[in-house]
Amino acid sequence: MTRGPLDLGSLQVDPPVVLAPMAGVTNAAFRRLCAEHGAGLYVCEMITSRGLVERDPTTHRMLVFDDAEQVRSVQLYGTDPHYVGRATEILCAEYGVAHVDLNFGCPVPKVTRKGGGGALPWKRGLLAQILEAAVAAAAPYDVPVTMKTRKGIDEDHLTHLDAGRIAQESGCAAIALHGRTVAQAYSGAADWDAIAELVDHVDIPVLGNGDIWEAADALRMVDRTGAAGVVIGRGCLGRPWLFRDLAAAFAGEEVTTLPTLGEVSTMMRRHAELLSEHMGEERGCKEFRKHVTWYLKGFPAGGELRHRLAKIDRLTDLDALIADLDPAHPFPEQELGKPRGRQGSPRKRVVVPEGWLDDADGRDCHLTEELTETTGG
Repeated sequence: MTRGPLDLGSLQVDPPVVLAPMAGVTNAAFRRLCAEHGAGLYVCEMITSRGLVERDPTTHRMLVFDDAEQVRSVQLYGTDPHYVGRATEILCAEYGVAHVDLNFGCPVPKVTRKGGGGALPWKRGLLAQILEAAVAAAAPYDVPVTMKTRKGIDEDHLTHLDAGRIAQESGCAAIALHGRTVAQAYSGAADWDAIAELVDHVDIPVLGNGDIWEAADALRMVDRTGAAGVVIGRGCLGRPWLFRDLAAAFAGEEVTTLPTLGEVSTMMRRHAELLSEHMGEERGCKEFRKHVTWYLKGFPAGGELRHRLAKIDRLTDLDALIADLDPAHPFPEQELGKPRGRQGSPRKRVVVPEGWLDDADGRDCHLTEELTETTGG
């Protein structure tokens, strides 16, 4: 099955594959690494609107783009229409961003307890105000605005259909839906039927997210739901070559990359090298440590070697350690199709502001927006 490009206003994404922003992961180095394996849209890790507007140094340090990054895409987190609108304008005018995504899918308690992330779409009026502010700010620059959300707070408080309608009415170019509720977080199975329901409910493109571990999963999702494209999150952790498989799959080719341990070692070295180029060698190597477990999942690498890899602070240390790996060892096929990254358990109760669920309009709702947050959808 072939799938055409994804049209986001003036921006065309071919193949229709989007890298999901992941805090502490999708920095410029990781985006460059993934893009070297396949085309698509690669979104910068999420930044806060207020932090950008008030020139917070930490926020601005996150807005780093690789020289090879021709299409700059950023995800914003915000709960205040003023800050979101102003931040969108700054991204377009000062950073040359070609796409802005808004995060309304984060399930982290410290975010939802303030009404942000996946809790915010319950307030339909506030959601509309935020989206309208962002779209208006981006319009003079011909930059498309999209949003990402979840099914709802829990099964009793679903929001995805209202969110889709509001996104369309506000002028958004597309909406991405993670087929889980906030209460589920990353546990259980993603509800692809909810994605199909949203596709039938709106006229703008819908992107499907959740439980895409292999390229074949992406094809099954779009075939089953009618989604215009897919958003890839945890499935690419330690597997940047997944984007090569996705490009081939959407082109109608049957390709599954099964790299040897030697080829994986080369990708590990490239990843650490790119991090070092952007952050300096010591910090870059420290940032790389978190990726070791993902890259080596299922491969034979002793505990002592893994422990030493997780303590590197120089590229020469990495070179010496990966030299001990068997380069001819085949890819562990038993790992194909298995979940990667965080999973956890469902939550008995989602923490939201007091009285949050009493009013689903929220047009007069005023939330305090933080300078910095760690979040993801």
